[in-house]
Amino acid sequence: MIETLQSLVEWIGQHPEHAGWVIFLVSLAESLAIVGMLVPGVIILLGAGSLIGAGVLDFWSSCAWAVAGAIIGDGLSYALGRHFDYLAERWRWFRVHPDYLEKGHEFFQKWGDLSVMLGRFFGPIRAVVPLVAGLMDMPVKRFYLANVLSALVWAPAYLAPGMLVGQAVEDGDWTRVLLLGGALALGLLLLFVLRKRF
Repeated sequence: MIETLQSLVEWIGQHPEHAGWVIFLVSLAESLAIVGMLVPGVIILLGAGSLIGAGVLDFWSSCAWAVAGAIIGDGLSYALGRHFDYLAERWRWFRVHPDYLEKGHEFFQKWGDLSVMLGRFFGPIRAVVPLVAGLMDMPVKRFYLANVLSALVWAPAYLAPGMLVGQAVEDGDWTRVLLLGGALALGLLLLFVLRKRF
């Protein structure tokens, strides 16, 4: 699997003219109900970010493709839940893994509209929250406001670490990468402590 992903990133580097479509499709797949749990989109986006850092790809166009894929993927999942709610319970995936749908429901009930924004950043439920939003009849305008705003933050957030690594490899200076890694580790530790406390 790792070799396949590495080959894909290498192919993108060799064919930068097609990179936008690959980033778009990966972002879309990552956001689709059920499919997003199977597609290792994060790794591919980090790889694309490293190519941006190395100067092979353009940041703004790559970011735009990622945002578009994320918005459309979440939108399709939302529409699926909203218009085919009777199918959700019958899908084999949810019969075999009912906990995913249950966690999505709990997350949505706890956070409401914010769940669409927050859910995009949490692995296991990322691909379920938009579907649940549709199942729970979240108003379309409110859903798309959360969908678009979260995609605008999500795309650069997922590309940035790879960009730093790509730039570090290109320049031979790993200081920024180490500082970012330390800040992220500290932030995660703080979140863990706050979660336990509250």
